[in-house]
Amino acid sequence: MQQDVNTRFPAPFLSRALKTAAALALAAGLAWSGLPAGAQNLFAPAITVNDQVITRYELEQRARFQAALRVPGDPLETAREELINDRLKLQVLKQAGIELTEEDITAGMEELAGRANLSLNDFLTALQQQGVAPQTLRDFTKVGLGWREYTRARFLSRARPTPEEIDRAMGTAGSGSVQVLLSEFIVPVNDQNAAQVEELVEQVAQLKGYDSFSAAAAQYSAAGSRSDGGRLPWMPLTKLPPQLQEVVLALQPGEISEPLPLQGAVALFQMRGLREVEGAAPRYTAIEYATYFLPGGRTPETLAAAQQVVNSVDTCEDFYGLAQGQDPSVLAVESLPPSEIPSDIALELSKLDPNETSTALTRNNGQTLMVLMLCGRTADLGEGASRETVANALAAQRMTSLVDSYLEQLRADARIDIK
Repeated sequence: MQQDVNTRFPAPFLSRALKTAAALALAAGLAWSGLPAGAQNLFAPAITVNDQVITRYELEQRARFQAALRVPGDPLETAREELINDRLKLQVLKQAGIELTEEDITAGMEELAGRANLSLNDFLTALQQQGVAPQTLRDFTKVGLGWREYTRARFLSRARPTPEEIDRAMGTAGSGSVQVLLSEFIVPVNDQNAAQVEELVEQVAQLKGYDSFSAAAAQYSAAGSRSDGGRLPWMPLTKLPPQLQEVVLALQPGEISEPLPLQGAVALFQMRGLREVEGAAPRYTAIEYATYFLPGGRTPETLAAAQQVVNSVDTCEDFYGLAQGQDPSVLAVESLPPSEIPSDIALELSKLDPNETSTALTRNNGQTLMVLMLCGRTADLGEGASRETVANALAAQRMTSLVDSYLEQLRADARIDIK
């Protein structure tokens, strides 16, 4: 099985800033104060790394680049750290004899520009408007591509999980499984508020850090988890909807997903943690659930009526008594494969145990409230389509750990002099 981890750049190299914030930040014309006033000779050494010089000009350029892309933290401080790392990486690449062609570097620059929804020429023009020279983008791209080639050659074989490890991660070997720790942000959307919701979701998607995401969820999310800042408890990966599993596994800790459309809502998810644990987590061939509909949407009256329904039912069978004499459309009890369940329902069901209920969802453009109950799950220990996704996620996680440890060792062994 081929397990391709980050086909061109490492995940941190292609951060969310390069996917969405770059174009916004560049268009906004962000101001950056630059180096301290005393730094007059821009071509004087600012840092030496194993006798390799980083000039003040390079430091200022990288800081401008960091500011333009809205990289978290102080631009000058993060530029200093990244340039030190870059010098160490370049020394390793030289020793390994890795050289990139101009075509490779240009292709990498075009990929970065594309992730900001710009052509390479437009991207370079926008950067130059912020005082960032084309050579700065070229140097950044060259190091990232070369480091990716080197680390894949050195560490990928060690990072690839064995078939037994994949089995454990998927809960098929009976000895272990993968659990994820997520935060969610879910807002209803309809024809009237679509523009406002799109703007809000885009702003939240660009947040950095766990606290800021949780604060936004507490203020704006319509999910029941808003009372805990959108934080969900640890849950087996296999309980999530199949369409969400791949999205979640692609996230690095702290990273926020792309906006995911649900029926009548839009969702964002932030990865807070991923772990392998003892004990199997079964996958499911079918999930049985009941949906009971009340007119009125999320008005106080309808929510009160929904709570009365919740208080009067203990199992899915109890809904039949409630629905007796009403239009058959008010109640549905279904047993479906996870892949066939609407994504918003599947997400709510992943949070429930059998005979638990939720009143978080609506239908009919928000005019009908849904009372949802999980009846039960049918476990399946057979092979599943997400096997390669799990393998790639495990490999990416291990690659990150191996590469970070190696870079830390390079820094520990280096002679670094900050002027």
